[in-house]
Amino acid sequence: MRMNLIRTLGLPNANYHYHLSIDFVMRAPLVIILLGLFLLWGCKNENETPGIEERNEVKEIGSLTKAGRIEDFLEKSPNEPKLYNSQAVLSFYEENDFAPIWNNRKLREELYRNIENAEDEGLFFEDYHGEALKDLLSSIDSNSKAENDYLELLLTDSFLRLSEDLATGKLNPKELYQIWGTPLNQIDPTGLLNKAISEEDIQKALDSVRPDHIVYHGLKKALRQFKRFGIEEDSATQIGSGKLIRPGESDERMRSVAQRLSELGYFKGEPDSVKTNYNEEVQEAVKAFQQEHGLQVDALLGNSTIQNLNLTRRDRYHQIIVNLERWRWYPRDLGEHYIIINIPDYRLSVVKNRDTIRSHRIMVGTQVRKTPVFSDQVQYIVYNPTWTIPPTIKKNDVIPGVKRDPAYLRKRGLRIYDSQGSTVDPSTVDWSSSKPLSYTYRQHPGASNPLGMVKIIYPNEYMIYLHDTPSKDLFEKNARAQSSGCVRVQDALGLARYILSDQEKYDDKKIEEIIQSGKTTEIPVTQDVRVHHFYWTAINEKDTIRFIDDIYNLDKNLWERLKPEN
Repeated sequence: MRMNLIRTLGLPNANYHYHLSIDFVMRAPLVIILLGLFLLWGCKNENETPGIEERNEVKEIGSLTKAGRIEDFLEKSPNEPKLYNSQAVLSFYEENDFAPIWNNRKLREELYRNIENAEDEGLFFEDYHGEALKDLLSSIDSNSKAENDYLELLLTDSFLRLSEDLATGKLNPKELYQIWGTPLNQIDPTGLLNKAISEEDIQKALDSVRPDHIVYHGLKKALRQFKRFGIEEDSATQIGSGKLIRPGESDERMRSVAQRLSELGYFKGEPDSVKTNYNEEVQEAVKAFQQEHGLQVDALLGNSTIQNLNLTRRDRYHQIIVNLERWRWYPRDLGEHYIIINIPDYRLSVVKNRDTIRSHRIMVGTQVRKTPVFSDQVQYIVYNPTWTIPPTIKKNDVIPGVKRDPAYLRKRGLRIYDSQGSTVDPSTVDWSSSKPLSYTYRQHPGASNPLGMVKIIYPNEYMIYLHDTPSKDLFEKNARAQSSGCVRVQDALGLARYILSDQEKYDDKKIEEIIQSGKTTEIPVTQDVRVHHFYWTAINEKDTIRFIDDIYNLDKNLWERLKPEN
């Protein structure tokens, strides 16, 4: 009986904040049940944010406009109203015989509530006709017919833009960066709108295109925390630029350094007591700051450390918004089993069924030879790999090196091959000509091979892969942007063994035999493992936001492109 009453009243069966016993429902007079349900339903909604029309107590409008008026409006005012995508709006109404779609108050309220809360996603109210919708919806029962025609079109235009921004981001990364290879997400905004209207659920439609990754949700949480505690600082001391300051040295900027560290909670002493000497107490505060921000922990006050110290709460707030935008660029489906690489954090994690099951330190490309952002599939593993010199290194390092020192190739164990695969004698090459560029340069397996004992291949246009390195000590450094673009992995052998763990014949004993043979051996991967190279400089960890050094200096420029015009 209870379920029948709910259906009759058109009330949802979920999210009740009350309980009615079956005996009571069966015995109570129908009028009491109806009254109780309506009262309790009112209790359910009292904690929800009222829609703009409800807040302004305007009379509910169930017929905003008519098909003929929409068609006339678009025909008579081809350049008005100011729509973000007038062609898409026109096409949408043409396909729907110009029928109005926003006569339902619930749908209008849901859309406006999402626009009102756009900042929770790192988007901006003003980018979705926010002020115009606010004015028109708060007076919807007294608007002129033309104003409500306009309102109909603005709502449609806003939905199309908001859904696309949530799904794909406001900007196109492929137009911004040469290093961005991840395919753009695809969305059919008009199809999504048709579905939302037919199902009478705007919220569900918009939720379906938002990123649903734990990092994205963590960033949204961090953004809310920043808003709650304020993005302005009472004081934000700025440290002047200058020469590198080493521990024990004296510099006029030391009091500013101590003051800024105190404002950020790292220096517990009295800033005014710090004169010009870079003492041990300040050094320890600097090292703690460097550790938390992915900087080299060396207590040296250079450009990177000072730039990070100078970033204010408002700058950090913008940094979170920038990272939310990046997550809208990433693939929605990362797979059930994948390797995710956060380039500026120098960290590789293996995720399976939403659990991180192993993690590795990594080294990535330098500022000049950036590691690109892209996704691909692991296909095979090579033990005792040879190293074929990439084109950039061949052009910028190897050939100039041979010109300076004829013994360059011999010292590095490099051999030259022509297009037929035949060995070329370096003494016969005219190194001042363009011919050296046509050759292949290869280093065979050995202790000095920069790829170490193993490489993990996921073929891609950038010729990037994961690999071992003989220089194990480099992983002890905190700042590890030192490669030529490929990703060096700490315990690469362990990672490779994990990827092959589903193939029983490649147990530890067999792998050791392969390595000891010194023979280059390629093993196909049978597990379905994806690799994602991502770039994010803020992450929410254990209810604390951690900011990471923006090693490629991408954040500031991206914010300038994202921020509202006014």
